Amino acid sequence: MQRAAWFGLALVCTLAIASASASAPSLQALIDATPRGATLRLAPGVYAGPATIRVPIVVEGEHQAVIQGNGRGTVLSVEADGVTLRGLRLQGSGDSHDGVDAGLLLQGNGHVVEDNDFEDVLFGIHLKAVNRALIKGNRVTGKALSMGLRGDAIRLWNSHDNRVEDNTFVRARDITLANSPHNRITGNRFTDGRYGMHLIFSPHLHIEGNTLTHTGTGIVGLYSADLTIRNNHIAHALTDGGAGIVVKESPGSRVEYNQILHCGVGLKADASLDAGNALVVRGNQFAHNIIALFFYGEVGGHQFIDNRFENNLTTVAVSAPGVASANLWQDNTWDEYQGFDRNHDGVGDTAHELFLFADRIWMETPMATFFRNSPALEMLDFLERLAPFSSPYRLLRDPAPRMH
Repeated sequence: MQRAAWFGLALVCTLAIASASASAPSLQALIDATPRGATLRLAPGVYAGPATIRVPIVVEGEHQAVIQGNGRGTVLSVEADGVTLRGLRLQGSGDSHDGVDAGLLLQGNGHVVEDNDFEDVLFGIHLKAVNRALIKGNRVTGKALSMGLRGDAIRLWNSHDNRVEDNTFVRARDITLANSPHNRITGNRFTDGRYGMHLIFSPHLHIEGNTLTHTGTGIVGLYSADLTIRNNHIAHALTDGGAGIVVKESPGSRVEYNQILHCGVGLKADASLDAGNALVVRGNQFAHNIIALFFYGEVGGHQFIDNRFENNLTTVAVSAPGVASANLWQDNTWDEYQGFDRNHDGVGDTAHELFLFADRIWMETPMATFFRNSPALEMLDFLERLAPFSSPYRLLRDPAPRMH
């Protein structure tokens, strides 16, 4: 009896939703009736999607117009230049990764997408060969799916000279830029994702003032030259292999004035093959990370200037001897520095040197990582520091460390 009652209630709810959807006015009809260059102001209510815009118009909803995709494909698509979307609520995309079902698909150039809400969408905003667009002040909440089944909060493919500013992204997979140079990603907030930002084959990006928390990795730059990653707050990237910032084969990139806190690894970088490929890492705070810096290349050559290292379990780790010592270390603040500042000029009287003793076992033998910080390795490290039975390996030397 109870089961029948629940079935009846579910059936009534389903029919009610279907009825409401069927009775909603067609957004496509309203768009088709709007002349080129005109403004379509939607009255409060629910409008049936999906729909496509094929001429430059302005669509405004004042946060009371809901465009409902009803779980079919992309909710709203744009196939013209110079379209403005403001104050809309887009809901209920399909769930196809092959079809890149999204709240919004943009094609063409010169769009403004501002102050919209995207809810229950697989992908949030998809820019496909779009240039000179402004994506500002939007809020994207993905479908309630496991991490591997989610779509991207925003995806830029082959898109140049766009500005993505002051958006909020929740419960999505990544912010992805692929083959998309010369874009500015600033002031955004992203939580509960896989990669905060995934940048691949996208040189000359400006990434500044973003807040990325509780993502598997904060920012990943791969094969993307001349990145500027500045003034970002990245915290709680703690999954297996998680890191605040990962940079691989991205010559000429700068990592400056970021806060990287409570991550598995603060900064993970490959070593450069020549001086032109070196990273400049300046003015960052690395605090409360399991490993502050990890180098997995073979040569070195990066510049670390005026950074702060505070309360990290391991300050520097390497995958091979010689990597870290080949970097430039200058004017950094080290919480483990044990020297003095007798003339009170804020600079240590002696150089800061960091040596590897027993820790080199787990750094150079990945299978031994399980025993990192175990009592056995800690005891071995203590004994080797007390009475070295092999020559310790010097990781780095900062000739003028700042006092903490």
